[in-house]
Amino acid sequence: MLVVMGLGLAILLTVALRWLWGQRWRSANVGRRVSILIAGALSAVLLVLLAGGLQILWHERPNQPATAADLQILERADALLAAESSWNRKDDKICADDDRAQKWSLYCAIEAACRDAALSCDHTQVASQEVRFAIEEAVPGAAQFEEGRLSGFNNRPETRFEDVKRVLRLARERVIARLKNSDRAVIPRPQPS
Repeated sequence: MLVVMGLGLAILLTVALRWLWGQRWRSANVGRRVSILIAGALSAVLLVLLAGGLQILWHERPNQPATAADLQILERADALLAAESSWNRKDDKICADDDRAQKWSLYCAIEAACRDAALSCDHTQVASQEVRFAIEEAVPGAAQFEEGRLSGFNNRPETRFEDVKRVLRLARERVIARLKNSDRAVIPRPQPS
């Protein structure tokens, strides 16, 4: 669906730019100049939408190159959620509260793990994306969660602590497999807890 929409935007942009290219501003009357300005603004909006759509597709692709930092993030998030008593099942994405209470939602555990790894918490980080992909496998249609896949999965009444641990484990296994297949990665040894 996104690909079809992207192609449609690209075609509209091409038509608008081609029409703009053939216009002569100096010889145009007022009505024609307004049309040129509107087509130019529309082209700019279409270009932004197309670029945004391509960026989403780029970050949403599976099997992105993983790093040892991604593995470290997943292991730390799993360690933060060591027991059900450390799980906050009502995620509000305000992670400072979770840090103070020492009870993390899935979203905040990953964010805290990013901070612990001294990385910026980017929602497109491979570690976060792999957890999202694991959630989509566990819950078909999870991409439609209003609050996002991590929070939506965490807050679902049907989600159990074991489900949260399972998606973290699956994401970790995928990152390890990719690191083993990469000639430039060094897999750190797990640290005793």
